[in-house]
Amino acid sequence: MKGPYSHPSTKGLYGIFNDSFPPILDGVTLTVENYARWLAEKGKIPCVVTPWNPVPPQCSYDVMRFFSLPIQSRKPYRYGYPKLDPFIWKRLRDTDFRLLHSHCPFSSGRLAVYVKKHRNLPLIGTFHSKYRSDLKHSFRRAPWCIPIIMKRILNFFNACDHVWIPQKQVEETVREYGYEGPLTVVENGNDFASIITGDVWNYKMEAKRRLGMNPSEVALLFVGQHIWEKGIRTILDALVLLDGKLDFTMNFIGNGYAAAEMEEFLKRNRLDSRVRMRGVIRDRDTLSDYYAASDLFIFPSPYDNAPLVLREATAMGTPGLLLDGSTASEVIVRDSNGFLSDNSPQSFADSIRWIHNNPTLLRDVSLRARATLVRSWEDVVDEVSGRYDKILKDYK
Repeated sequence: MKGPYSHPSTKGLYGIFNDSFPPILDGVTLTVENYARWLAEKGKIPCVVTPWNPVPPQCSYDVMRFFSLPIQSRKPYRYGYPKLDPFIWKRLRDTDFRLLHSHCPFSSGRLAVYVKKHRNLPLIGTFHSKYRSDLKHSFRRAPWCIPIIMKRILNFFNACDHVWIPQKQVEETVREYGYEGPLTVVENGNDFASIITGDVWNYKMEAKRRLGMNPSEVALLFVGQHIWEKGIRTILDALVLLDGKLDFTMNFIGNGYAAAEMEEFLKRNRLDSRVRMRGVIRDRDTLSDYYAASDLFIFPSPYDNAPLVLREATAMGTPGLLLDGSTASEVIVRDSNGFLSDNSPQSFADSIRWIHNNPTLLRDVSLRARATLVRSWEDVVDEVSGRYDKILKDYK
C-alpha cells in the first residue's frame, strides 16, 4: 500500500477517478473498488484518484489522493478541492496513464479532464447517479447554485470520449440533463455472485441461525444511504400499517442524514422492538448474511439508477420489492424476477403481505432473480477490459 501522496511508478496505468473511496461505502465506491481489483488481476494496473480521507486506503494498488473537506450535509462524504492542493497537478502530469475512466463528474472528474487534455488520452465517464436530486438536498438553501453545477456536469460528460451507463433506462435521465452524445450500456457486477453454491434455502436458514433471527418471522431488509430520496418514508409508513397484521422484523443497514429522524419515528410508533438500525456494516461476510437471512428486500427508491444493493440481495436469494416505474425497476419483470408496487405505503404494505401469503411464488421469483440479475465483477471487468483495449486501439 502506498501513502496518500505516493507517486505511482508502474508505467501505463489505468486511471480510475471517483469522489468517494473506502472507508466511504456506497454503490459507486464498490464499483470503483471492484474495477481496480479485477483490472489488477488481469494485468491492467490501476491507479485510483480520489479526495483525501483521514483513514488510509487498504489496498495493493496505487491511490492518489488530493485535498478535501467533509461535506457537512452528507457525512461521511468529503468534497475534493484540487485547486487548494499544490501538488496534485504535477503528480497527475508526471504519471504515465494510458486510459482514464471517471465515475464522477465533480472534482475527480475535472482532474480526469485535465489529464486528458494535458496528455491527449481517451476518457470514459460513467453516469451513476441522479445528480440533480443530490444537489437539491445539498443546496436546498441556495437553489440558484443547482443550474450552475448541472451545467458543469454536462460539460464534464461532453468532454468525455465515451459515456457509459449501467442500464438502458438511465438514458432517459442523461438526455434530460442535456447530453446528446452516444451512450454505451455496461452493467455493474456483484461480489456476492459465487457465495451460494449449494441449496439456496439451506444457506438462507443457516444465515438466519448465524444472526439469531427467528425463522417464523418475515425478515425485511433495506440496505443503502439513509436519505429520504430513497423512499425510506414509504418503508416506515408501510411498517406502521403492517404492525399487528404481520409478524415481521425489519433491518435497516447503512447511514445518512435521515438516520436520527428514522430512529425517532420508530420510537414514536413503538416499532423499535421490531425494527433495527444496524448502521454501516463494513464486513462483507456479515452483510451477505443479512441479505441471505432476509425474505424480501424493500427498495421504493425513485432516486437510484442501477442499485448494486438489489443485485447483492438477489445473489443471496432475496428478491426485491421495488417502486413500479422507477429507473431501478427496469430490470424487474413483475412477479417473475422481482416484485413491483405502486408508490404508496398502503401498496407496499399490501404487497409485502401478499408475497408472504404466496411462499411458492416467493421461492420461484428468488431463483429467477438469481438467474437473471446476478453477474460477477470478474465477468463484468472482463468485458470492461476488452472495451478498454478497443478504445485504446481506436484512439491511436
